Amino acid sequence: MFGTGMLAAEATFGVLNDNSNMEAYWDALRNSWVWEELHKARNYRPAFEYGLFPGLAISAFEHYITKGRSPFTLKHRKPDHEATNVARLHSPIQYPKPDGVLSFDILTSVHRSNTNHEHDQPAHLRLKDPKIPELVNLPEYAGPESRYCPARVYEYVADEKGEPKLHINAQNCLHCKACDIKDPKQNIEWTVPEGGGGPGYSAM
Repeated sequence: MFGTGMLAAEATFGVLNDNSNMEAYWDALRNSWVWEELHKARNYRPAFEYGLFPGLAISAFEHYITKGRSPFTLKHRKPDHEATNVARLHSPIQYPKPDGVLSFDILTSVHRSNTNHEHDQPAHLRLKDPKIPELVNLPEYAGPESRYCPARVYEYVADEKGEPKLHINAQNCLHCKACDIKDPKQNIEWTVPEGGGGPGYSAM
């Protein structure tokens, strides 16, 4: 991500200062080591749609034999948000508690990401329909927002009537866009935060 971020920054700088075209970004990306690495690894994740062992076999073949030069490219059969199943088809996973050595709690991880958003800036995460979390996502999908987000941006808290209500902690956002990609009803609208705050920029 750092490599693509640098290429995007350089292309944007060129547009602002030389009136060049943003196609320069794509040209730079295609001619970079980033594109080469992404192309070599393009079949790893889609391979597992055929199952664990076929996925391992195909990925090993791609990595050790063809080294990313296969004449074919595997495709995902459907968008990520359509791959989210309803909760009744699965059993809850009990994860071990963070040990503070190899695994860490969410708040510690967010702190170490050096994320920085001004608390008074407009929220960059909005719901297209504010009723969907309580009427659809929570009863049917067991509130996936609270699990696919790595920074606990989304959490269900009790309102004054004791009913669960989705609360958005936008200041914790890591800009991974998992919510924009994975939300089953595509109800979350992700926009660029004010001032460019966040881990991707603060790390630079």
